[in-house]
Amino acid sequence: MGLHPKLIDLSLDRVAILLGRLGNPHIKLPPVIHVAGTNGKGSVIAFLRAMLEAAGYRVHVYVSPHLTRFNERIRLAGKLIAEDALTAVLEECEAANKDEPVTFFEITTAAAFLAFVRTPADVVLLETGLGGRLDATNLVAQPALTAITPISMDHQHFLGDTLAEIAGEKAGILKPGVTCIVATQKAEAAGAIAEAAERVGAPLVCQGVDWSIRGSEDALLYQAGARTRVLSPPGLNGGHQFQNAGVALACVDHLDDFPVAEEAIARGLATAEWPGRLQRLDQGPLVNMLPEGWELWVDGGHNADAASALAEEARNWHARPLNLIVGMMENKDPKGFLTPLAPYTRRLRGVAIPGEKGSQSAERIAAAGEALDLDAEPARSVTAALASIIQSGVGPSRVLICGSLYLVGTVLRDHE
Repeated sequence: MGLHPKLIDLSLDRVAILLGRLGNPHIKLPPVIHVAGTNGKGSVIAFLRAMLEAAGYRVHVYVSPHLTRFNERIRLAGKLIAEDALTAVLEECEAANKDEPVTFFEITTAAAFLAFVRTPADVVLLETGLGGRLDATNLVAQPALTAITPISMDHQHFLGDTLAEIAGEKAGILKPGVTCIVATQKAEAAGAIAEAAERVGAPLVCQGVDWSIRGSEDALLYQAGARTRVLSPPGLNGGHQFQNAGVALACVDHLDDFPVAEEAIARGLATAEWPGRLQRLDQGPLVNMLPEGWELWVDGGHNADAASALAEEARNWHARPLNLIVGMMENKDPKGFLTPLAPYTRRLRGVAIPGEKGSQSAERIAAAGEALDLDAEPARSVTAALASIIQSGVGPSRVLICGSLYLVGTVLRDHE
């Protein structure tokens, strides 16, 4: 963290030099599926990993951020990287870098690539950290497949002030001749992706044109051309996970070198795991505080589109009032996040994210809630926030802790 004054400084020069000193591991990787987008990247990768592993393939995975420990970012042939192996590759990268400027994400991406080439695997699932064009993962020049999940306004201070600019940055992962699976996009983003695809010569396989997905409580219906699959609902909670499952299914259908049997597809979709995304907690100190009939949920979504997906779920939660405990990073928009959720929310408690210098204050989040006419107050901690909601006298309720993956990570660490 001390090797570069900025946590984020988008560039490919520093990491390219470092990878060169390490023997260019990024050009020796197994076939790569490269995933960009604003929301749903991690869920798409979780579905892909589950299906590919159910088919017997060895899968490397690189995702970010982590929830409870850094090892979650690097999965080697199905298993989280061991502590000693992680230490070894990080120290090797640090020595090769020679104290020159490099960001946290750049050097850890180099470490992941180094670990990947030293452990045999069949395929690599690679998630961009931020954007795409200048993301450290984008030094993989010839992936087997790319995918772009829904794009929305986020990280404007790095990626641009318009949806077209942000989409253009994320479409920077497109490569000549490499098929890209594209989720449904807003018109401005779709146009920018189409322009990028035409410019580099990348075939697009788009939701709503080349494939579609529909879901209910009982089934998932995926259609691509004349082919229709009827499957059980995905194993991850939330209606938005049907779309993420659809992106993963479209990816599987275009992996010609990695056939996946229908049984493995069904089993993978049903058993995929991705902690911190609309996850109900069933044990731990916070759960122990709950009166009978209450539920505690967490979700790491942090922008307006993620909140809209949560609101779609909250629409069906009317049997138990919804109460929010919200913490957000400084560069996020609390009012924009809370607006879709406000009609379904009984009470809001704002908290600062423990241990994060870039956290918004509890008071600022509570003020955003008050501006939306919510019963909103700041709280000194998640525990205090939950106690305040419980003491407010409402009957059996749902409490959703949300607004940041960093906040969710602190909660999950206490509930392991």
